[in-house]
Amino acid sequence: MNEGMRKEMKKGQVAFLTGTHVVNDLYQGAVPALLPFMMLERGYSYSAVAGITLAATGLSSVVQPAFGMLVDRKSRNWLVPTGFVTAAAGIVVAAMSTTYIVTWLAIAVAGIGIAAYHPPATNLARAAGGHSQKAMSVFSVGGTLGASLAPPFVTLVVGSLGLSGGYLLAVPAVVAAIWWIVTQSRSAGTGVDAESAQSLSSQLAANGPVSDDWRSFTRLVLVTVCWSIPYVTTLSLVSPYVLNGLNGSSSSAAIVLSSFTLAGAAGTLVGGALADRRGRRASIRLGYLLAVPSLALLAAAPNVAVAELGIVCLGFAMFLPFAPQVTLAQDYLPNRPGTASGVTLGLAMSVGGIASPLFGYLADHFGPRMTIGTTTAVLFVGAVIAFTLRDRQLDPEDETERELDVIALR
Repeated sequence: MNEGMRKEMKKGQVAFLTGTHVVNDLYQGAVPALLPFMMLERGYSYSAVAGITLAATGLSSVVQPAFGMLVDRKSRNWLVPTGFVTAAAGIVVAAMSTTYIVTWLAIAVAGIGIAAYHPPATNLARAAGGHSQKAMSVFSVGGTLGASLAPPFVTLVVGSLGLSGGYLLAVPAVVAAIWWIVTQSRSAGTGVDAESAQSLSSQLAANGPVSDDWRSFTRLVLVTVCWSIPYVTTLSLVSPYVLNGLNGSSSSAAIVLSSFTLAGAAGTLVGGALADRRGRRASIRLGYLLAVPSLALLAAAPNVAVAELGIVCLGFAMFLPFAPQVTLAQDYLPNRPGTASGVTLGLAMSVGGIASPLFGYLADHFGPRMTIGTTTAVLFVGAVIAFTLRDRQLDPEDETERELDVIALR
């Protein structure tokens, strides 16, 4: 297989995996998008919706790293379609349920499905992208795009038919599952031949061992924790904040939520390109440096227009370091890339969810404005730690094992 063929194969797989990421994270974004409708139709309080956020993300803090360890032991690419189909099933049941406990359990199942998807899909995307931060940012922006499409999609379905029409929310997952089956069937027999795979295996065996840098990885995990709390809190409360705190309409709340994720998509792409040119630390440091004042602006917004400005700046800034943090985590733990992505991506959505009942309690008693403002201090701590991170570049030979993952996908 010549180099040109290999590059073409990688680009195709990045695009394919990015598409599945759009679908998977559509259901992740569907949870906060459903919350205003649940509050209106079912009368849920801030504490109740915070509990639903915990259901969506809390279990992921345990199961996503576990899925990562499973993927490190043996390639389990089937978890990719299984993950987003499970997520869709959970969201549909939650939307159509009439009791809080069933809704809570269904959202928890959806969170497990979302968690199962990320480690194998991230490993495959990194393998397809090689050293390019831009490739990982494209894959990452697929998730951000999916989350940004969730509010208008949920509003279109539930706003028109009510929560009882939630069964239509399963359509993207059904289409993606068929796409996965058809793509895998067509690629059977057209992938890398056995001789090429054996050659890559020989290269991997010839390479010396690469050590895992647990100290740097732990520091990065702390940064991720400080990122997750303000992110999940803002994601959960920004719609109620616009509706109740700023007297905005339901459509303006949906626009603000979509702006957050769309700005995050732009930040992810820019962050990957900047990391390729200036290094990963440049993207990480700039992101946190801009995110802290942006979050403060959102919390102090006197009206919807200023809140829109603040949320756009915040989404862009918070996602500048997103893709570089994922690849840096995998380079800190080159022998455990699934664990690295499972812990960082799991924590990115889970620790904030675990803390969400506390912030839901604060929102019930002090309002969403004060609650969002409180998370600024957490983000500031993350910014301080982010400036202590060191970069780590693996040799090209150390990417051989990731090439084998690409072969496994085909």
